[in-house]
Amino acid sequence: AETDTEASDADAEEVSADPTPEEQLAKTKDQLLRALAEAENTRKRAARDVKDAREYAIAGFARDMLDVADNFARALAAVDEDARKNAGPALASLLEGVEMTEKRLLSSLERHGVKKVDPEPGEPLDPNRHQAAAQVPAEQPKNTIAYVMQPGYVIGERTLRAAMVVVSSGPIEGTAPKGDS
Repeated sequence: AETDTEASDADAEEVSADPTPEEQLAKTKDQLLRALAEAENTRKRAARDVKDAREYAIAGFARDMLDVADNFARALAAVDEDARKNAGPALASLLEGVEMTEKRLLSSLERHGVKKVDPEPGEPLDPNRHQAAAQVPAEQPKNTIAYVMQPGYVIGERTLRAAMVVVSSGPIEGTAPKGDS
């Protein structure tokens, strides 16, 4: 029984013994490499955060300006083609001013990275860029855009406001889809 006790005491001494210089060097080297990797990751994360802040800082202001752009578009759409043709000089001048202001607003937004998303009927629905408001039978194939209710906007790769669209549930029974002969 004494030899078992002596053997376990010897094992305990080996475990609690100081690490060799090589082991300590390897451990220190591992800690240094981990610290360097963490510092590099922190630097990259900070650079990405700064880039995102520059690119997306205008997002709140741009979102507020989208209502203004929508109001210009609605104002111009409210005047039908006949009224435009028969417009007196005052109305024609007003319409021209509203059109120029709308174009200037959209170009200013685009200069700051905000781009209009105005899908065409027949394009496939992209849930990242389009918001389906309704589904109706239409000439377009099923699950494609039938028509656009409101354009959307993106800033960089992010959707600022999704385009509001109506999605086709497919052609009405007994009609061929558009493009078929």
